[in-house]
Amino acid sequence: MFESQKLPEGKGRYLYGMTLLLLISVICVAFSMEGNDDFDIARREVLLRRIGHELLLQSGDSTSRVLPVKKIAENEYQIRFENDLTFEPDSLVNTTRRLLAKDPLANDYVVNVLNCSNSSVAYGYAISKNTKDDIVACQGRNQPRACYMINIKFKPTGINTAKNGYLLGSLSFLAFVGFIFLRSAKPRRTLPKGEDTNTPPKALPDNQGTRIFTFGSVLFDAEKRHLIINEKTIDLTGTETRLLLIFALSPNETIERSRLQKEIWEDEGVIVGRSLDMFISKLRKKLEFDPNSKIVVIRGKGYKLEISS
Repeated sequence: MFESQKLPEGKGRYLYGMTLLLLISVICVAFSMEGNDDFDIARREVLLRRIGHELLLQSGDSTSRVLPVKKIAENEYQIRFENDLTFEPDSLVNTTRRLLAKDPLANDYVVNVLNCSNSSVAYGYAISKNTKDDIVACQGRNQPRACYMINIKFKPTGINTAKNGYLLGSLSFLAFVGFIFLRSAKPRRTLPKGEDTNTPPKALPDNQGTRIFTFGSVLFDAEKRHLIINEKTIDLTGTETRLLLIFALSPNETIERSRLQKEIWEDEGVIVGRSLDMFISKLRKKLEFDPNSKIVVIRGKGYKLEISS
């Protein structure tokens, strides 16, 4: 019933295409990041197993296995062994530093050697890309042969943080673009001056060049938003005016409930079923001064402005 101001078709397609392209780009970046992370994790686990292998050799064990490296937390891994071993702290520090130098993301990390029986720390140290920040305990004392686990916790890198920030930022930007597109693409209906909200005045469509309707003994002025019944003037709100206009354009015809909800409230982004019933009730009270004009319920369908002669 109401005229709509829609985006030109070409502009709408352009915005839709740009939104879709951005969505595809973000998805591709996300999968690319996940793939890179998987590769980095696999490469790091190989280096950690190599550390375990060299420690076994330094302990005089060339036959037992290094158990699979276990990821126990984000950026934290555990090296486990099949049999007991002994180790020299200085050899452990040098081995980890030499091998993890091959991991471009392992700039700062903390190493703790734990006793398997009670998880107490037998030896620990911290390595930093800025060597003056290294924290290394006494390296000269050999540790007794026992069951040990080696936990290595890496400091999160700026690259990973940047990746996560980029992904979250891209998704937020995509959501913003989608919101703008949907808001701009949605038809906008207009209301007359004095709308019962704070929105700017809007214009109602013409009915064959006029905004004045007569039915029964009712004169309905949609421009001035009032009814005149038996010389009595009754004011209408903006929403009541729009609702009555739909009925006035189709007197004695059933108007579906869904159509009324769509044309009156959908443009505001929300449809509240009870709102329609409330405004129908208000219009009925304002029309009750004319016994020949009334809004009746058509059960299971909607409403009708019933006008009798």
